[in-house]
Amino acid sequence: MKPSKKEALKGYLCILPALVILGVFQIYPIFKAMVMSFYTKYNYMKDEVYAVGLGNFSDILKDPDFWTALKNTSLFVLGVVPATLIISLFIAVLLNRKIKFKGIFQSIYFIPFITSSVAVASVWKWIFDSKFGLLNYILGFFRIDPIKWLIDPKWAMASLIIFSIWKNLGYNIIILLAGLSNIDGTYYRAAKVDGASRWHILTKVTIPLLMPTLTYVSIMSLIGSFKVFDEVYILFERGAGPAKSCLTLVFYIYDKFATKYAYGIASAATMVLFAIVLAITLLQLRLSKKYSAS
Repeated sequence: MKPSKKEALKGYLCILPALVILGVFQIYPIFKAMVMSFYTKYNYMKDEVYAVGLGNFSDILKDPDFWTALKNTSLFVLGVVPATLIISLFIAVLLNRKIKFKGIFQSIYFIPFITSSVAVASVWKWIFDSKFGLLNYILGFFRIDPIKWLIDPKWAMASLIIFSIWKNLGYNIIILLAGLSNIDGTYYRAAKVDGASRWHILTKVTIPLLMPTLTYVSIMSLIGSFKVFDEVYILFERGAGPAKSCLTLVFYIYDKFATKYAYGIASAATMVLFAIVLAITLLQLRLSKKYSAS
């Protein structure tokens, strides 16, 4: 039944505040950054443009820090996204069974996601402490020498990846549990009648039926990993890690915009990041559709 004009108007009025907030704080900044990426000479305080062109894109491609940030971000994404998906799927499958205190376990896993990044990172700074950290204390039981997690460039990225995996598990687990609860139990009963093992049930029943949810979770994890900033900023005390070992694309953009006041270059780097994320997201969607159809 098609709504009347009066009902449609009421609906638009209800969502108008949300649309205004979305437009002011998200849509407008995107288009403004897109336009600013072409400002080669620009007075930010007066909002006066003196020259436009592709010079900003040329500058970032010649900047060694940009390529360092791109490499570090790629390593971070490759380290976080697959591990987070696999671990969260494993835990979600376990929690989906009939176990005691299921709600408590779900809350425990979800708490890190809703907790302030500052508070969580402060705790992990103590865990990673090279002298008094909990992690090195545990490694001592296995006679492993203390590791300078946040000081040594060889271990800084590993520290960031471990922390990010732990922090993002809760959200993925809750979403995957919602997807698992929507799978009809008939499929599992039929698989058991056919004598399928747990591994075959997981790979031939659960994962294919869970593919839309997995696609959503993987895309959100990918976007979140490419946007990593808070964890770097807090863990390494407003720096990019030892020897720029954790310089990410968003931190590079922040440094250009807030520290060096190179607004055009920061905007150009933002557009490059947007293009990378968009391309990989579209590729993910295409691969997931191909997998679902096969």
